[in-house]
Amino acid sequence: MSFDSKFRIGIVGLGKMGIMHACLLSTLKNVEVASLCDKNRLIRAFAKQSFSDTVITSDLAEFNDLNLDAVYVLTPIPSHYSIIKQIYEEKIASNVFVEKTLTSSFSHSEKLVALSKQAGGVNMVGYMKRFGVTFNYVKSLLDQQILGDVKSFNAFAFSSDFADVPNGSKLSTARGGVLDDLGSHVVDLAVWLFDDLKTTAATVNSRIASNSEDDVSFHVESSDGISGSFDVSWRRKEYRMPEFGITVYGSKGALTASDDVVKLDLNGSGPKYWYRPDMNDNVGYLLGGPEYYREDIHFLECIAAGSRTNSDFLGTLKVDFLLDQVRRLCG
Repeated sequence: MSFDSKFRIGIVGLGKMGIMHACLLSTLKNVEVASLCDKNRLIRAFAKQSFSDTVITSDLAEFNDLNLDAVYVLTPIPSHYSIIKQIYEEKIASNVFVEKTLTSSFSHSEKLVALSKQAGGVNMVGYMKRFGVTFNYVKSLLDQQILGDVKSFNAFAFSSDFADVPNGSKLSTARGGVLDDLGSHVVDLAVWLFDDLKTTAATVNSRIASNSEDDVSFHVESSDGISGSFDVSWRRKEYRMPEFGITVYGSKGALTASDDVVKLDLNGSGPKYWYRPDMNDNVGYLLGGPEYYREDIHFLECIAAGSRTNSDFLGTLKVDFLLDQVRRLCG
């Protein structure tokens, strides 16, 4: 850590991500979790047992006049736009962290980018794969042009979250669809590695309900002529935990990465492996995964330095634009 200032943080949304970030932030000596907000009465009662000296409310407006340095928005994706809009318009805080995606639509994300510029603070979207040691190593290898001319890539994001949900359930739509919820991680990863991408074809399957978004596949192309394909689903029974991966093909071979391992297979030589436990994947406090701790540290350090985060609202508009293109092609 390289910040000495005391930060007062407010958190909106006390689901899995909200509790996790609240606990991680509480381990940092220069951070005070000053306020928590959730509409669920039972969740607020639970939070009071662990955060007895914290303002806990069901109304975001009560964050006003608390002199907060930053607010974390950790609610379901469909609610992001209205909450962040209120934070900026009511001047609750100028620094905002939001779990991916920024909003459910490119047009709403554009509006929040404009509001964030007016606020003048630091902002960040929580694309955790940018903080994974394996994917960072892939980026460093590609930056060294180890594959020669990159030709194509395949990316996937799978989980079993809704594999056994009965048809007609509204549970999946409440999370905003698999494209935003799960697929956005690998879309952001591809944008991070290959910059501008445009969608050329897309297919969506609504298996749980008529308007749900459960399995999505699509193809993209970069401005440099790199072609890519994505396969995303949260109905894969064999994936008890979410799993993400990418394989990049170049003139000199192929490079494959998941959360746990990197494999380099150059033409004419045997494969070489790097495993996550051997890649100095250590953090100050482990909860939910090392990437989350690194996210929080990065956000706070950027606030202290007055610098842009590596996944700010403006930069991640490319992700929202690509997701919007997929939806348009799917009709």
